[in-house]
Amino acid sequence: MTKTLAQHPDLADRFNRDENRVDWHDQTLWWVRQKRDRAAHTLETDWEALRQAASDIKDNVLANLADYLEQFERAAQANGAIVHWATDAAEHNRIVLGLLQSVGATRMIKSKSMLTEECDLNDFLAQNGIEVIDTDLGERIIQLAEEGPSHIVMPCIHKKKEEISDLFHEHLGTEAGNADPQYLTEAARGHLRDKFLTRKAALTGVNFAIAETGEFVVCTNEGNADMGAHLADIHIACMGMEKIIPQRAHLGVFLRLLARSATGQPITTYSSHFRRPAAGKALHIVIVDNGRSRQLGREEFRNSLKCIRCGACMNTCPVYRRSGGHSYHNAVGGPIGAILAPNLDMHQFADLPYASTLCGSCSNVCPVKINIHEQLYLWRQELTRSGHATQGKKAAMGLAAWVLSNPRIYRLAGKMGRWAMRNLPFSINNRFNPWYKQRELPAPPKASFREWYLKNRVK
Repeated sequence: MTKTLAQHPDLADRFNRDENRVDWHDQTLWWVRQKRDRAAHTLETDWEALRQAASDIKDNVLANLADYLEQFERAAQANGAIVHWATDAAEHNRIVLGLLQSVGATRMIKSKSMLTEECDLNDFLAQNGIEVIDTDLGERIIQLAEEGPSHIVMPCIHKKKEEISDLFHEHLGTEAGNADPQYLTEAARGHLRDKFLTRKAALTGVNFAIAETGEFVVCTNEGNADMGAHLADIHIACMGMEKIIPQRAHLGVFLRLLARSATGQPITTYSSHFRRPAAGKALHIVIVDNGRSRQLGREEFRNSLKCIRCGACMNTCPVYRRSGGHSYHNAVGGPIGAILAPNLDMHQFADLPYASTLCGSCSNVCPVKINIHEQLYLWRQELTRSGHATQGKKAAMGLAAWVLSNPRIYRLAGKMGRWAMRNLPFSINNRFNPWYKQRELPAPPKASFREWYLKNRVK
């Protein structure tokens, strides 16, 4: 994934230059959001009760995370798996590279894993002579395009079938101009079949890790994780340490929520359980911190670790739908990414908590009831206190605080503002006021609400 120093407003502006793409992106994701709403009402169990159950289970996990992780390690080792611990992305990458080198593997297949995207694993392995083939169709498309994912469930949602056709023609030798989805899918299957059969090392992510049994579950719609893991001699599973759930009995709660929240399906096509390695093969589990302990220690942001990576907050967010996933310049975009990324690097991701209207729709659809919009607001405060706000924003907020804390100054400023809007509109409609960009201000009121109230109240 290419690194960039550009911030969300600039990247969103680039995305918005193609108005047709923006409209299509917006409508497609809202269609997925509508599918989620319909699927939520197909359950015999009350949807809100299910959300609350999932939230309560995750609260219990976060309150006892160390104990559950140790329990999972003991059970996984008893099953024959080998468990590794990584403090950060660099250590995670070194562990994976070491495991591949230990078996002489120079080629690896990988199913979708947002953790490895977070750790920039593909680039690291390529720099060390390891060829990585992403086997999730969406991930393979963006890998061929040399891009990062723009969505955590639908990584190439920003691309149209005609663009995919051009990519496949260039890299896979498909018929030029043939954008038929079935044709392109069959071409991808043929391309990947050889990779599954010839690569003896496979990496998967982890959707849920069960402390009670030491097993983990990978949810896919294509079966590529199963193909890779079962055909390979070594299976490496990489998981963030928050992926733990206490018991297998709790799994049904999350499986009911995950697919419905993500794509509106009753359940993912494949919910694959991995418990022990097959005879003559190896299973390695890499448990990664990478800032999660720090987030756990921040009481106001701890809830973000409940995330099950369904992407529902992205599908509903009016900013994400119209700015595109790459505008968040981070592996995880959208509202959830905007509260996870600053924990990794406040300076680099200080812009993301402001990429929100704070409308609360993200919190309303979150299957584990993360208070996303409230955390976005709290991050804005934390970034300002920590000195990561821009000088212009600091000055503007300082001026606003002075005006709003002084009733006389506030009333005077209101009168001056209304006068300027009527008589000097260019003082507001100019390139120095980003808020006015692509907006039309309403006609200025003749009086403030306070003035109207004093004149019209019943005495």
